[in-house]
Amino acid sequence: MKYNEVNSLMEIENYIRSTYGEHYVGKDDFQIQDLLHSIDIAVPFCQANAMKYLARYGKKKGFNRLDLLKAVHYIILLMHFSDELVNDEDNS
Repeated sequence: MKYNEVNSLMEIENYIRSTYGEHYVGKDDFQIQDLLHSIDIAVPFCQANAMKYLARYGKKKGFNRLDLLKAVHYIILLMHFSDELVNDEDNS
């Protein structure tokens, strides 16, 4: 691929894997996203956080690649929770 997308995808995967050791996880691998999903705010939360990290890219700590990785992670979570929302609507 022309733009090193494969390397970027590997970097994103490595970043996401690393976050699972940083989060507060109870037994049963409960994440805060699970709570947000249970009260129907996971989609707007993920969308807002992706926007936050994209907006601060180039401002806070300069062109911080970590901001991009966090934005992508929230976009992936947004895709997951949006798919669930669509599937729930289709099954209603």
